[in-house]
Amino acid sequence: MTGSRAELPGGVARPKTVPTQYPALLPQSGSRTTAPGLPCTTAAASWARRCSLRTLIGRRVDRRALGPIAAEFRRRLPNERRRGAGRRGGGSGRAPCAPWRPPPAPTRRTRRCGEPVRTRPSANGYYARVHGVSYLIKAFLEKTECNCQIVNLGAGMDTLFWRLKDENLLPRKYFEVDFPMIVARKIHNIKSKPPLSKPIMESHSGDSLLIDSHSLDSSRYSIVGADLRFSSDLEEKLKKHSLDIHLPTLLVAECVLVYMTPQQSANLLKWAASTFPVAMVINYEQVNMRDRFGQIMIENLQRRQCNLAGVELCSSLDSQRERLLLNGWENARAIDMMKVYSFLPQADVKRIEALEFLDEKELFEQLMQHYCICWASKDSSNLGLANIDF
Repeated sequence: MTGSRAELPGGVARPKTVPTQYPALLPQSGSRTTAPGLPCTTAAASWARRCSLRTLIGRRVDRRALGPIAAEFRRRLPNERRRGAGRRGGGSGRAPCAPWRPPPAPTRRTRRCGEPVRTRPSANGYYARVHGVSYLIKAFLEKTECNCQIVNLGAGMDTLFWRLKDENLLPRKYFEVDFPMIVARKIHNIKSKPPLSKPIMESHSGDSLLIDSHSLDSSRYSIVGADLRFSSDLEEKLKKHSLDIHLPTLLVAECVLVYMTPQQSANLLKWAASTFPVAMVINYEQVNMRDRFGQIMIENLQRRQCNLAGVELCSSLDSQRERLLLNGWENARAIDMMKVYSFLPQADVKRIEALEFLDEKELFEQLMQHYCICWASKDSSNLGLANIDF
């Protein structure tokens, strides 16, 4: 086997380009080893035909030599593993060997040392967002003793009303505002799902519940289809659903103002500050968007045809506070979500982190430093709204 014209099985002359050590890749008689990483099955016979010989020996080989090599593979395999062996009516009578297939891709990417990798820190961030916003809402409800109203701006499919009812923390009335198309979808879900409709009926004390395709009005819960960019139209629709401007009012906006132009969001904030004598606003959205990480976030959203019209006001925590103060609010504060995360109950944080292993700590911290919660208040009744803090 050391000559340049040594013969391969079947009498075919070995091409000069094939190194003499190539037959070592073939299994010896009785051997159960085939190619590296391949089990000894019927597909091993065609392994030499399918694999790139450039990868195996680094040089091109005449493909006519592959047929005899495959035949030698089949000859040296145990009888029950040859092609066709064990089939019904022939072979050794054993169960047929299933053709080899690549192992399935792992359902969860793992590190070489075997530790799982968490590549989605957004789950922990969403937990911090819900917990942080809920903390401020409950603080407002405590200061007002639930003798207030909540207006959830751009509520979407939010379930805050149902969570507050479960905790017996419902305000006098709870309003949700969003585009008519979104409102229609939510009303359909409420009408078709008893776990959603039953709490509304239980809290309703009026003679009749008003409902149509774009609005729902009960004594404690209302959904209004409106465009937040037009404050006068918004106020008119809310008053039709029994909005009381003399009640302490909490306005909640989660990732809403950033989708409006600076002038549009300023008009909305001014309207709220001038309409309600006692009020508080909570705003959750992006911050620190002028650094490189923030620019990458913006580019990723733009590739998805999602433009942040008001992102210029999200340059820093100071810019977020100044926007609220310039539009009629008396006190304003802002902190990034990493700080909010540090204020959360540590037992709860450990429970959440145990549910989904978080490996990319630095990525998580960067992401959390680019979202914030801002809140501002007006308190002519001296309820202590200015003292609300984490």
